[in-house]
Amino acid sequence: MKPIFILLILSVLFSCKSPDARRPESVQSGSFIKASAERNIKLNKKEHALIQTIIDNNPEEEFIASKSGFWYYYNTKVTQDTITPQFGDIVNFRYDVKDLNENTIYSEDEINTQNYVMDKEEIFTGLREGLKLMKPGEVVTFLFPSQKAYGYYGDTNRIGTNIPLICKVTLNTITQNQ
Repeated sequence: MKPIFILLILSVLFSCKSPDARRPESVQSGSFIKASAERNIKLNKKEHALIQTIIDNNPEEEFIASKSGFWYYYNTKVTQDTITPQFGDIVNFRYDVKDLNENTIYSEDEINTQNYVMDKEEIFTGLREGLKLMKPGEVVTFLFPSQKAYGYYGDTNRIGTNIPLICKVTLNTITQNQ
């Protein structure tokens, strides 16, 4: 009886071991993310240099650097105090899209007049942020680096991967959200 009792105690002691954590089959060092970040930094510097060249070559324009990371100048500026678009307002506007060499990608006539509900519909980041700076009747030319335009994916039509854009935007009206 003693050997069975000892065997029973030993089996209880050794069977109560907690399970070992499973180890991953492969370990990621984060090198892909680091390489991607380095590529994006280089791309950003290259695009900023191209945009700076455009700014330097157009001294007659008064370029403004936005807090959002794009540049713009007023073709037509409204100086009186009027409203700017807020969340939920409906803006009516026209715009065209060009590359940095001023080759037309989409003309104003192709795009037609647009109605956009601020921050409730899809539109590329730079244009959405640019519209928020405008007043009715203003015409503004924006220079968007690719991350503020269509980024890595493009528009799956005429705008390719990582293409910075120039957009001339005319804000017609703002209908305030009630």
